[in-house]
Amino acid sequence: MRQQRSELLLVLGLLGLGAALYALRWTMFPGAPLHNEMWRFFVGDVAFLFLQIAVVTLIIDRMLRDREKQAMLRKLNMVIGAFFSEMGTELLGRISVTDSNLDAIRSNLIPDASWNDGSYSAARTALSQHHAVIEVSNQDLASLKTFLHAEKAFLLNLLGNQSLLEHEAFTELLWAVTHLAEELAARTALDDMPDADRIHLSGDVKRAYTLLVLQWLEYVRHLQAQYPYLFSLAVRVNPLDPSAHAIITR
Repeated sequence: MRQQRSELLLVLGLLGLGAALYALRWTMFPGAPLHNEMWRFFVGDVAFLFLQIAVVTLIIDRMLRDREKQAMLRKLNMVIGAFFSEMGTELLGRISVTDSNLDAIRSNLIPDASWNDGSYSAARTALSQHHAVIEVSNQDLASLKTFLHAEKAFLLNLLGNQSLLEHEAFTELLWAVTHLAEELAARTALDDMPDADRIHLSGDVKRAYTLLVLQWLEYVRHLQAQYPYLFSLAVRVNPLDPSAHAIITR
């Protein structure tokens, strides 16, 4: 927003300078003799220069930056797709079963081909009002620890991707998942842990879970708009739908 405001002020300033010089030209040389023509054209050319800069800044530069932004978004969506294909979908499924209150909003988290912008907006609203109740057993934590340890190299590789700096929400998700992995890895045993420690780990799981669901919805929304065949598979293996299965029956 600040950059757009600066660009607008620059363009308005250039247009103002151009208009002022054109007005000066016609005021100073309304019927000038030939020896003043060089000055007349000079002032006119300088005025045109400001207008040309304004056009380049306003139109051409904006078009180039929009094209670069679209290219960057395509790359980001490819990275996000790789994350969910490699581990995100399975991780969401592993954590979602520990949310004992998920049934309250489960119907809002099962996209299909009929979903539109309003449907995704309603899903996000339901999530924002959802109180996840994470109940993790020793077995759940041990399973998560093993799974995340196996994906450690993949996570670190994603965090080293500079293009992800453009996507704050996904970067926050990666940090939350990485932190959960580190917390679990720091414990040599997960049996007979104190209640305070279990509550702490449940909070880490909940943080990753909340961000994961939101990002999964955005990922599915992108697939529906750009890649219908990938969207079809994503909704058939929806980790939040206990009845989901990849096989097409009708």
